[in-house]
Amino acid sequence: MKNVFRLLMVSVILVGLPKVNYAQGEAAVPFLLLAPDSRAGGMGESGAGLADNSAAIFWNPAGIAFLTGTEVSITHSNWLPQFNLDLFYDYLTYRGYIESLNGSITASITYMNFGEFIHTGEEGPDALGTFRSFDAALTLGYATKLGTDWGLGFNFRLIHSRLAPKDIGVGTEEGEGVATSVSFDIGGMWRPSTLNIFGADFGNRFSIGMNLSNLGPKIYYIDQAQADPIPTNLRLGFAFQIVSDEFNSLLYTLDFSKLLVSRDKDTSGVSNSDEFYEALVSSWGDQTFSEELRDIVTSMGLEYWYGTPGDFLFALRAGYFYEDPSYGNRKFVSFGAGIRYDIYGFDFSYITTSILPNSDENHPLSDTLRFTVLIGWGAIPDQARGLPRGI
Repeated sequence: MKNVFRLLMVSVILVGLPKVNYAQGEAAVPFLLLAPDSRAGGMGESGAGLADNSAAIFWNPAGIAFLTGTEVSITHSNWLPQFNLDLFYDYLTYRGYIESLNGSITASITYMNFGEFIHTGEEGPDALGTFRSFDAALTLGYATKLGTDWGLGFNFRLIHSRLAPKDIGVGTEEGEGVATSVSFDIGGMWRPSTLNIFGADFGNRFSIGMNLSNLGPKIYYIDQAQADPIPTNLRLGFAFQIVSDEFNSLLYTLDFSKLLVSRDKDTSGVSNSDEFYEALVSSWGDQTFSEELRDIVTSMGLEYWYGTPGDFLFALRAGYFYEDPSYGNRKFVSFGAGIRYDIYGFDFSYITTSILPNSDENHPLSDTLRFTVLIGWGAIPDQARGLPRGI
C-alpha cells in the first residue's frame, strides 16, 4: 500500500487539538478550534466575553463592535513541541473602524503547517519524493453596535486543506488530498454602560458574549460519501473588571465551550454525521443531560495591567483550562505577559501541564509558546490597553 502519512499526520494533529470525542475524529479541519493569539492564550484560552482586540475575530466578532481605530497583529507558535516535529501556525489579523459603515470590517488569515513528508510506494521504503501539507483559512467579517450596550458580529470563512498532492494514494483510494469549503460565524455581546447590582454600579466593568462559529457544510477530500463535518462550536464567555484605578487594572474571564457535532453508526457500522443545522439541536441529545454537561470545556483567566493608557503599559496573565477526562482530558495551566508602548504591543503565552497533580510532563501541549506582535492606532483613549471600554 502506498504512503499513509496523510492519515498518520491527521491522527497526530488531533492528539493535541481540541476535543475529538472518543478519539474517533468527530470533526475535520480541527485547526479551526485552535486558540490563535497570545493574550487569550495566557488566560487559559478564554476570550469570548472580553473580545476587545483584533483576535476577537476568533473569540467573538461582536466584541469588535465596541472598538474604534485600526489594529493589525500577527501570532506565531510552534505546535505540539513535545513531538519535535515541524508543526507551526501563524495567525494574521486586521480590524478597522469605518464611520460610514457604522462599524468595523475585519479580516484574518490562519495557517497551520504540518511540515514535509516523504512519499514511499508499495514496492519498498525507497523515497518517491516529498510533499508539504497545510490547512489555511481566510476570514472576512463585520461588527456593529445595536444601541449603546449591544454588539453584533459576523464572519465568513474560506477553508482550504491540503494534506497530500494528487499522486499520493491510500490503498485503493485515488484522488487529490485537497479540500475546500466555507463557513460562517455569528456573535453577540452585551457590555452594559450602566449596571446596578445591590446598589453597586458595575457599568463598563462587565460583559457577556456568545459566539457560534464554523457553521457550514461538510468537507471531503476523495469523494463526497466520505465527507466529515467541520467543527461547529458554541462559546459563552464572561469578563469582569475586578479592580480599576489610574494605574492598575485586574480582569477576570470565564468561558464555556461545546463542540456541536453529532455522529452515530448505522446497523452496518458505518459512521454518519448530521448536517450542521441539524447538529445544532441533535448534538445536545446524543447522551444524557449530565453527560452533555461533562462535554463542556471550561477555561478561565486573570489579567493584570499596570500603567497609564497611551503611555507604557505592562501586563501579567494566568489561566486554567479544563476538559473532562472522558472527553479529551486536556488540563493545563497557562501564563503570559504583555507590553504596550504608544501604538505598539507585544504578548507571549506559555502552556504547562507539569505543575498539575498527576500530570504528564510529556503531554503534547506542554511547553507551547505563542508570540504576538500588534500595532493599533486611532482608538479612543479608554481602548488603549485592549480592555473593556470605560477603563
